[in-house]
Amino acid sequence: MTARQHLLSRAHHVSSALLGSRLKCARQPCFNTVQRRLKSTDSQLASLLKISPEVADALATNKPVVALESTIYTHGALGDDLYLEDIVRKNGAVPAVCGILAGVPTVGLSTEEVARMVHEGAKKASRRDLAYLVGKGLTGTKIHGGTTISGTMVLSRLAGIRVFGTGGLGGVHKGGENSMDISADLTELGRTRVAVVSSGCKGFLDIPRTLEFLETQGVLVSTFADGQQGNIDFPAFWARESGIKSPSVIQNEAEAAAMIYAQEQLNIETGLLLANPIPEEHAISRQDMEHAISVAVGEADEKGFSGAENTPYILRRIRELTEGRSVPANKYLVQANVARAAKVAVELSKLMDGGSRSSQAAAFTVQSPGIRKVKVENKPEPSKVTQQQQSSTADILVAGSVALDLSCDYAGGVDAQGNKAVLPLAHVSNPSHITQSVGGVGHNVALAAHKVSEDGKVRLCSMVGDDIAGATILANLESSGLDTTCIRKLGREYPSTRTAQYVAVNDADKNLVMAMADMAIFSNHSFPTYWNSAVAATKPKWLVVDGNWAEADIQTWIEAGRKHGARVAFEPVSAAKSERLFAAPKQGGQLPLRLFPNASVDLASPNQYELSAMHGAATRNEYFTHSWFEVIDTFGMHGSRDKFVRLTSAEITDMGLPQQNIQLLPYIPTIITKLGAKGALVTMLLKPGDPLLKDSHHAPYILARNYNDHPHVGGVYMRLFPPVETVKDVVSVNGVGDTFLGVLVAGLAMGGRVENLVDVAQRAACLSLRSHESVSMELAGLKGDLRLAVEKE
Repeated sequence: MTARQHLLSRAHHVSSALLGSRLKCARQPCFNTVQRRLKSTDSQLASLLKISPEVADALATNKPVVALESTIYTHGALGDDLYLEDIVRKNGAVPAVCGILAGVPTVGLSTEEVARMVHEGAKKASRRDLAYLVGKGLTGTKIHGGTTISGTMVLSRLAGIRVFGTGGLGGVHKGGENSMDISADLTELGRTRVAVVSSGCKGFLDIPRTLEFLETQGVLVSTFADGQQGNIDFPAFWARESGIKSPSVIQNEAEAAAMIYAQEQLNIETGLLLANPIPEEHAISRQDMEHAISVAVGEADEKGFSGAENTPYILRRIRELTEGRSVPANKYLVQANVARAAKVAVELSKLMDGGSRSSQAAAFTVQSPGIRKVKVENKPEPSKVTQQQQSSTADILVAGSVALDLSCDYAGGVDAQGNKAVLPLAHVSNPSHITQSVGGVGHNVALAAHKVSEDGKVRLCSMVGDDIAGATILANLESSGLDTTCIRKLGREYPSTRTAQYVAVNDADKNLVMAMADMAIFSNHSFPTYWNSAVAATKPKWLVVDGNWAEADIQTWIEAGRKHGARVAFEPVSAAKSERLFAAPKQGGQLPLRLFPNASVDLASPNQYELSAMHGAATRNEYFTHSWFEVIDTFGMHGSRDKFVRLTSAEITDMGLPQQNIQLLPYIPTIITKLGAKGALVTMLLKPGDPLLKDSHHAPYILARNYNDHPHVGGVYMRLFPPVETVKDVVSVNGVGDTFLGVLVAGLAMGGRVENLVDVAQRAACLSLRSHESVSMELAGLKGDLRLAVEKE
């Protein structure tokens, strides 16, 4: 290979990676560069590509999805009674009509939206037209685009849809070796990994050259046997036979699904053409079609119909020459193809859920673009509820880390003077008691909420690697009853996909000496489109985001929560990671976080060090702007030190904690600062009409009231909750703060108020202090107390 050929090959590979939203190119030396581009591209894609809630839900929960083109409606001649979406649903899948609606690339067009496109007119949109139509839309010119097979494949791949049902493929026109009249559908199949179910290509095309072109493009072409035996013909659209043998044969939908799986596993980025012969009862004989086609094509050449005018003329003449039989045949073959595509999508979904392929099938592993990697083995269906059977919604979605924790407690001994040795020695092996558990802030919060929730559903969205630690975590989560639908398992083709691990080295008194944490899987991998679809599918009341994510991902999670109506809580994790919430302004100076009353984050639960770090980041990145001051000014808090001391203490006030809370309130209206043995400091920005402003019991905690009839600000509530008990028999401090937040959010999701839930959350934290586990197994005993706190007025 010459240097130039090598460069062209590399350029093509990178181009393919940027097309798909989650492609794998781990073998490329330039992977890190491409991965950074992918993060940026995926984030921008989420703002351009509209996916309907139903389709997003289906993709996030591994329901079968079938893509449908929109040109069949905007430019077709088959009428409006095709009922393709109904056929997809009848066969167990979710339809996703693709198109450009008023300049917006959309996957999952509604019936009304398609009707609007037909009524107002739409341009035919192939791959080449997408950027033009979308770019026009971005600058204010709203144009509809009915996507062709090529355009629909692009949108399907971006959304993560694998199966596409259509009528007939474009191909090489007769005389194409001279005219170069070759459909973009063929080159799209050569670059975009989507399985297209069609009745071959249009019968008037040059079928041998079309198949030759597809072979050159590396496209798998296979024909469904559909009751035929032996080496069958590649179909010719209206006719079941073309006289040209199919390159390969598929016996059923399960085989087709397995081929799609294999294509992904092998990381082959070309598409698949699954040819489906027209149902025999609706087919036109090969002899009749060859006569009609010969006449129509000959007339088109004589009259000079070429390019975009060629196909419409030929189709019109074929309709006339077949006395109208070609139109209903076309309609029936499209419906049959869509039904077949839905059945293939159903089989594909079964494989993702761990279903068995066949008694002779060997085990294999598959990474899907939008769903976690799963393993399909030669064994019976596991006796567990599959993702399709699970309800897609949850009351609480926790987006955060899950890790394997190792706690190493120094076993002690005696020093040279005969005294008890407390600290382990450096540079040597030390005797210790080592325990292993599943932890991670996100996991701990989710597990705590799960244990105290009554009927509410809690879901954890996180990532693990394809390793022993990851397998251990998944097994543990399933045994605990925690919903693992949104746990993504990343294969080794991605760099830094080691399952997160945390190792703590403690002295003989179980005080932390040092710790090592490997959380690179969360900071190195970004799937914004998937995060958005997970929130859309779950529809949580509360979304909890922990600080282990990269800055951009934290903002993606928060925006997804707000977009889908969830309340958002932020768990800072550590002082360093807490700063990620107050990221630097975006290009153009826009701050990532919005202000009250439309604050991006509803609640945060830092400790004193995390609070200070958050305040410092907000100061450095200039969050305290004129707009911020307009909110602060409504508090009317001048000379408030005495009030701070009265409501907290002189020590806490001198540490600056009340002041920092007040200054962050416009961005986080409820801040609960965890103070360990000193309790928890609750600071809340109240809206006008909040019951706390009128309750005499809470009057002492009203730090400030707004008397200027501000439409959104009623006052500020500040209250130091003392510790519910002093724990003498501390076993481990790991997971204590996470337990507190998990129980608190569980109560909030049940309809409780913060001020009534803090004491129960503190009691839960005390149980974890006495436990070897990060989250105490005894939390379920607090269900009744939490219910009483929720119902308290």
